[in-house]
Amino acid sequence: MEFNGFENGDFNVFKIDGLEARMEALIDNIRPKLDILGQYFTPALTTLTGDEMFAHVAKHARRTINPPKDTWVAFANNPRGYKMLPHFQIGLWETHLFIWFAVIYEAPKKQEMAARFTKKITKIYKEIPKEFVWSVDHMKPNSVQHGDLSKEELKNMFERLGTVKKAELLCGYEIDRETVTKMDPEEFLQLVDHVFKKVAPLYKIVQNSK
Repeated sequence: MEFNGFENGDFNVFKIDGLEARMEALIDNIRPKLDILGQYFTPALTTLTGDEMFAHVAKHARRTINPPKDTWVAFANNPRGYKMLPHFQIGLWETHLFIWFAVIYEAPKKQEMAARFTKKITKIYKEIPKEFVWSVDHMKPNSVQHGDLSKEELKNMFERLGTVKKAELLCGYEIDRETVTKMDPEEFLQLVDHVFKKVAPLYKIVQNSK
């Protein structure tokens, strides 16, 4: 199947009241596109990381009352799951689209990962593009631009990852919905590819392969 881009209707899904109604619209409108993106980027991420990658489209299966505020496809080197592993994501909030490398709170060995990040901080601080963003909580749409961070602030994020049990660390790029909905599908795919290439070194650092 061909990826035809995102539309305003995809983002408006998150305005729909009620779990059942929102999930129905999400499954009909967004999930097929995430499935296509999953198939498209799995081989590229396998090549980039050197690990066999598998796509996982969010099912939101545990929800019983609150409708999801965002949704995504994640990529990890395990066919059964991704939350406990360093992984990549493409997803949507109502306001914007995100492309992430992510270590979230379920991941074990975050202390070791934090130490590896800290050891490579000069390289990371220099090589992540200024317009990229960092987040410390995947459940909130907030982020901070890399260009606005001092090296000390970035180091504090790394240290927090290793010392706070529920700490998370995500790095990537965000595109507001107005921009995404006007993008040519091929242009969008190229942008995602570019972002993954820029954050793939973070994956290699935490996997201790570089």
